[in-house]
Parts: sequence; structure tokens; C-alpha cells
Amino acid sequence: MGFIDAHVHVWSDDLAHYPLAKGWTKEDMKPSRFTPEDLFKHTKPAGVDRINLIQMSYFYPKDLTKDHVGFDNKYMLDMIMMYPDVFVGTAVIDPLADGAEKLMGDLATKGVRAFRINPRLSRLPPAKWLEPDGYNKMFTAGAKNNQAMSCLIDPDAIPEIDRMCKKHPDTPVIIDHLARIGANGKIEDKDVESLCGLAKHQRVMIKVGAFYALGMKKPPYTDLSELIKAVVKAFGAKRCMWESDCPFQVVDHKYSESLDLVKSKLDFLTDDDKEWLLKKTAEEFFFKKK
Repeated sequence: MGFIDAHVHVWSDDLAHYPLAKGWTKEDMKPSRFTPEDLFKHTKPAGVDRINLIQMSYFYPKDLTKDHVGFDNKYMLDMIMMYPDVFVGTAVIDPLADGAEKLMGDLATKGVRAFRINPRLSRLPPAKWLEPDGYNKMFTAGAKNNQAMSCLIDPDAIPEIDRMCKKHPDTPVIIDHLARIGANGKIEDKDVESLCGLAKHQRVMIKVGAFYALGMKKPPYTDLSELIKAVVKAFGAKRCMWESDCPFQVVDHKYSESLDLVKSKLDFLTDDDKEWLLKKTAEEFFFKKK
């Protein structure tokens, strides 16, 4: 027990206090709300008592080609303030804006341990997505503040991460959702090899989860066993952390089904491995007092 979920989204339907960013509508919000109280109905019975929140996309622009402003982390920050013993956060800021590195330092004082980055924010193709100078500044600040770059990517964006890790070896980097390998239903050996190739960078960590969206996309998710085995072997359990990706995990599936895959259905994991995946890796990075 005392597990940690490394990746959860929360949001409110109180749009008067937490207005949506340009391009988003109330109809886009599915489910219409997912507050901490909604979340705890799933996490508490499962023995999960600490959580890393991920800023939800409804509060930054949907169409970044027209309006590259409006990155609002307020609801997430308010929830961290309300539940300081439960939550830390991963914010989303504009990598092209002036002063992003200063903002990172300011957000560190508010419980923000990482920043979600992805090719859409840079408005460049995956082969070039980390070229804007703003990302150099963010990686530099991340090393200084021990704040991670949390990467929402597909396998075609991995080479750019490899390049930036060589340039910024002290910056913590987290790969979300196993780099979405198998999101199209096929787990390609070349994609697994590419992801595992990042293990040579000692500060790269992997989130093992979002099982509902990968491979066969059906519980008990054991078709993902070989992918997870390869990742744990490459990175070691001490650099892997379990994530549910709620609320999306619980739309059609159960929270326990994601947790149970790691707890009891991967026979290559030792008890020590499970402790690192389900608690200690996330605890060391997100919750250990700096």
C-alpha cells in the first residue's frame, strides 16, 4: 500500500472560476469534470495515497497556430495547495515565450516538479521539435531546479530527446505512456529498441502505464508484458514508475485493472521491482524533499 500514481489529470466544470482556453468548449470535456474527490473514489480503495497531477490541455490553446498564449495551470495549482500531502504537479508552459525559465523556478515553489512538453507546443515536426531555443532554456532550468521535462510523444519524436539528453545530461527527463508504443495496435521492435536506447542517459525515466490505450487495449493488458519487460530491463526498475492516466483509464476500464498488471501479472518483476514501480521511483523524484 502507499502506492503513488505518477500521472493523473483533474479538472473542474466550474468554468466561471476556471475558464477554458481558446478553441476548447464545454462539450470537449469528457468526462465533464474529474475533481480530486472524483479521483479519490478510485485511488483510496486501491491503496494509492500520493499523485502527480498533469495539467489538462483544456486550459491551454487548442489551436496553437493561431494563439500561442493562455497556459493556465491555476486549477492544478489550487488542488496542490488544497491537498499538499497528496499532490505534486506537472505544469504546461509556453516553450516559445520569454521568461519560461524564470516561471519554472517560480512554479517549483508551488509544488511543480515537471513540465509537459510535446511537438505540438513547438509547432515543428517530430524530427525538429526540440530545436526552438526556448527548449534549451527549459532544459537548462530543469537541471538547475531538478524539474523534469515530461515528454508526451510518439516513437518518431525519440531521436530529438536523445539529442537533447546528450546536450543536457543533467536534466531529468520523463517519457510518458511508454512513448505511446502500441497506440496503433502494433508494438514494433524498432520502436521498443528506440525507446530503450534512451536508457544510456542516466536521468531519463519512464512512465509505465496508460495501458487502456496501448496494444490490444483490453484488460488484463498482458499483451504489453514483453514491452514492459524490455523497458524495465533497459532502464532498471529504479527509473520506471507506474501511471494510470486517469480519468481516461476509468472511462471504459477499471482503475484496479491498471494497478493489477504491475502488482500481480508480470512474473518477471521481483517484489523489489514492484516497490520501485509502484512507489519508490516516483517518491524519490516527485516527493523527496530537495
